Amino acid sequence: MAKKIQTSSVEALVAVIVHGLQEKKGINIVSLDLRKTSSAFADFFVICHGGSARQVDALADSVEEEARKAMGEKPAHREGNDEAEWVLLDYINVVVHVFSEEKRNFYQLEELWGDGVITKHDS
Repeated sequence: MAKKIQTSSVEALVAVIVHGLQEKKGINIVSLDLRKTSSAFADFFVICHGGSARQVDALADSVEEEARKAMGEKPAHREGNDEAEWVLLDYINVVVHVFSEEKRNFYQLEELWGDGVITKHDS
C-alpha cells in the first residue's frame, strides 16, 4: 500500500510534477488544490493536455521520471497507456491527468472539481 505524503511534501511533489509537464511542453497546465473539498479522494489534481498521442505519453513519462529523480516517488497506479487519450498517474495524494485535447474538453475536470483552488502554470 502506498504511503500518504505530508503536506509540504505534497506541495513539493506538485511542483515537481508541473516541472515534468513543462519539460515536455504540456498545454494549459493547472493544479487543483482539493484539500478543502469534502468529497475529494486526493489532495491535488494536476491536469494538462498534449497535442498528440505521442506527446501525451511523453508528458506522463516525464512526470514519472522527474518525480522519481527529485523525490524518489513512483505512482501507485498508471492507466490509460493504450490509446494515450487520457493517462492517469496516481501518487495517492496527487493524481495527474494527462489528456488529449478532445478528451480534456469532453471530461472538463476543472469544472467538475470547480470548488477546488485552481492554479494555472505556464508551459
